[in-house]
Amino acid sequence: MARPRGTTVSIGAHVDPETFGRFSETIARYFGTARFLAIQTVVVAAWIVLNITGFVRHWDPYPFILLNLLFSTQAAYAAPFILLAQNRQDERDRLSIERDRQVAARTQADTEFLARELA
Repeated sequence: MARPRGTTVSIGAHVDPETFGRFSETIARYFGTARFLAIQTVVVAAWIVLNITGFVRHWDPYPFILLNLLFSTQAAYAAPFILLAQNRQDERDRLSIERDRQVAARTQADTEFLARELA
């Protein structure tokens, strides 16, 4: 199949960057809460206790390779979400600083004008 030069083929679904950015900020914000840490601690403790004691069939015996895989997967997804959220915050900060700089410049110009008028 012939395609004109300069055209690209889109593979996959289109994802709205703003929607995905808000989603990543929500995830990153949740990862940084005491609630998340408490829930994760309880789940890990229960996982270890259930796999060490004889109450249930040991689906992940010591050294808990499946638990390590779950932690690795969580970290692999959490890191990009957190970085994306930080990048969005940096962009908001940069825009805010630029607006503050413009307001400060206008204020300085107004003050200098008033000083010249009074002199």
